[in-house]
Amino acid sequence: MESAQDLLIALARRYSFGDVGALAPAVLANPVKAAHVSAVCEFGQRLLTLDAEDFASELDVPTIPADLRRRARACHMPQTPKGQPRGALDSLRPAYALLLEVIKVRWDQRELSAMMAALHIAAEYLPLLAYETVLGHSGDPARWPEGLRAPGSRFGVIGDRDCDHTRSEQSATERTLRVAGEPGEGWRAYFDRQHSQVAGALATCVAKCRNPCPAIEWVPDREDLALRCRAALTFAETPLVRLRHAAPVGHGFGVPSPEEVLDAWQRSRGALDKNGIGHQVMRRDGFPLAGLPSLFSAIAGADLRPARLLADVSEHVISLLRG
Repeated sequence: MESAQDLLIALARRYSFGDVGALAPAVLANPVKAAHVSAVCEFGQRLLTLDAEDFASELDVPTIPADLRRRARACHMPQTPKGQPRGALDSLRPAYALLLEVIKVRWDQRELSAMMAALHIAAEYLPLLAYETVLGHSGDPARWPEGLRAPGSRFGVIGDRDCDHTRSEQSATERTLRVAGEPGEGWRAYFDRQHSQVAGALATCVAKCRNPCPAIEWVPDREDLALRCRAALTFAETPLVRLRHAAPVGHGFGVPSPEEVLDAWQRSRGALDKNGIGHQVMRRDGFPLAGLPSLFSAIAGADLRPARLLADVSEHVISLLRG
């Protein structure tokens, strides 16, 4: 390593955006250049940590190229009911491409606690990725179809014993039908605590409800959606995803080893390989967790591959350091 600047470049290649941003003011003689580097690194760090709520705080920073801002905005969660653009509520596909990139980066760096957290997020919202093909969006509470409120629908009815939703899911579905009329604070609280439960509830409606009601009669091809949602629900219960719940990840102990992760993934692939949708996980697609992008693609009904957003942020940081 010839210089401190070379060290910053090496760190940027490893996506260590937090370290580069913190060290830049001490290493770079030009304070304006250091500020630019720090701003882009803050942007990259939010992407790496999947801080989708706060992407917007850097989306208007002029030192960040417009293309990077546009691609990050596609993963952004709007912070008000009428916020524009709708980002991840328009489509979850860019967000899942970023999730795949984050999972790969975390695996390569052996940051397995953070990788398991990303897998957990992916599992929670996977049913909405499946529903996107029939909704025309990815579960925007401001655009739910009227069919969810059809006469006789139990969707969002709290306390109905014939509904297969849990009590927390009933509460979440009741809230989702009215949250678009709430102020920003209520909207954000809903996404913090309940939106992922709505995803699971919608999957239950189409894939495993024992007492079907008219709530999803508007879906044009329910059998196809049901197959994809069953695969999503199965993924959420796989040994890989449950590995995070089996150990106090994030508390400094009990983080799984790479060998444990790979073993859990192999067992998970066996559990998923039960139908034409889950079977796609058996494809060799070159991903560290082989078959994961293929599984997400099958559930989404669209081709999904790891993004290059983090890689392009890294390259931009390096160009600033060398400039």
